[in-house]
Amino acid sequence: MIVENLFPVLFAIIIIGVVVSLAFSSVQLVRQSEVRIVERLGKFQRELGSGLYFIVPILDRVVARWDMRTQIINSMPQPVITKDNVTMKIDTLIYYRITDAKAATYEINGLKEGIANLAVTALRNEIGNMNLDETLNSRDKINAALQIKMDEATNNWGVKVERVEMKEIIPPHDIEEAMKQEMTAEREKRAKILKAEGDRESAIKNAEGNKQKQILEAEGEMESRIRRAEGEAKAIELVAAAQKKQIYEVFSALKEVKADDSVIALRYIEALEKLAESDNKVFIPYEATGLMGSVGAVKDLLQSSQSNMRVDK
Repeated sequence: MIVENLFPVLFAIIIIGVVVSLAFSSVQLVRQSEVRIVERLGKFQRELGSGLYFIVPILDRVVARWDMRTQIINSMPQPVITKDNVTMKIDTLIYYRITDAKAATYEINGLKEGIANLAVTALRNEIGNMNLDETLNSRDKINAALQIKMDEATNNWGVKVERVEMKEIIPPHDIEEAMKQEMTAEREKRAKILKAEGDRESAIKNAEGNKQKQILEAEGEMESRIRRAEGEAKAIELVAAAQKKQIYEVFSALKEVKADDSVIALRYIEALEKLAESDNKVFIPYEATGLMGSVGAVKDLLQSSQSNMRVDK
């Protein structure tokens, strides 16, 4: 009797639980930047953007949830062979964004795996057309080519490939060692070139400095000589002017006392003797040469003076 009385209660509890479960499953709260695909009886029914939705329990079912933001696939290093038969490993980063949630749900099974495999295929085809040096020196070119090819291939999947980047290129060990040696040699060569250029610049600057120094010293010496010569010339000019003035004063005094030609000639000769004793060069005026005619008179005057001295004795 107790069991029979509990059976309706348990059945009612189960029914209530099922109803509550169906009620919760019929409510769909879609977040921002998310899209959900709803099927009704196994057939596409609608897309749910961000917001609150109610679906019919049992008949409707959410079969896919897509994040519409940019997604990243970090692929593992994949072996590739270059045009010159060098095997290396390259890993890539793929940035993609879903633009059509319905196509991403129904046009491909396993979207991320499909994109990753497509990247490997496109990478091998691109690297196969290049040699090792081109591969190492053309990352941007390879990235752009991969992005274009993958974007075209994934267009039907409702996917936009925004960017593809080769993250790391791993060459064979022997080639890697050779590359390191080459890089070391190149750095040493560049260091020697920079040092040589620095030494050359230093030598040029030192030479220019020495040249400028010599020019300044020569200019200074020349200026010093010019100033010294100007000073000496000025001194000579002053001395000559003073002596000239003295001679003219003597002549003026002789004229005032009305001295005869013999006295004037004698005084003139005395003045010339004084001038000869000095280091200065004095030019005698042309008019003064006329006074030299009095030399004979001076001689006679001297002889007469000597005769007078003998008589006195």
